[in-house]
Amino acid sequence: MPSFVNPEKCDGCKGGDKTACMYICPNDLMVLNVEAMKAYNQEPDACWECYSCVKICPQGAIAVRGYDDFVPMGGQVHPMRSSDSIMWTIKFRNGNIKRFKFPIRTTAEGSANAYAEAKGTNLDDECLTLETALKAPTMLAKK
Repeated sequence: MPSFVNPEKCDGCKGGDKTACMYICPNDLMVLNVEAMKAYNQEPDACWECYSCVKICPQGAIAVRGYDDFVPMGGQVHPMRSSDSIMWTIKFRNGNIKRFKFPIRTTAEGSANAYAEAKGTNLDDECLTLETALKAPTMLAKK
């Protein structure tokens, strides 16, 4: 199910020309109705259901109905984001509630390069970073 915005909870991120959900949506689906100052999903059929907008919304105004394999019909999923983790609350239709807490990745952008010291030597060869180019005679050894 695509994301949807509850207009009663959405405050348009309190002014400005770009909301948090607009900033985070990988498919550029979330837009702001400037007259009403409310965000909405402009093309629900193209929604990837990645939950990015749901997790970032400071008002909790965006929701995505979970799939039946982990949220049975009538259930609800609510993420609550803090500075270091996301608390997922799943409410089942019988009233049972389960909570799961997962850390937020805090690695600085660009710092997760495992091979920072490896530099490509020749852009014309077809080798990967840690491979070395084989010389033509060894590749085409005659029998």
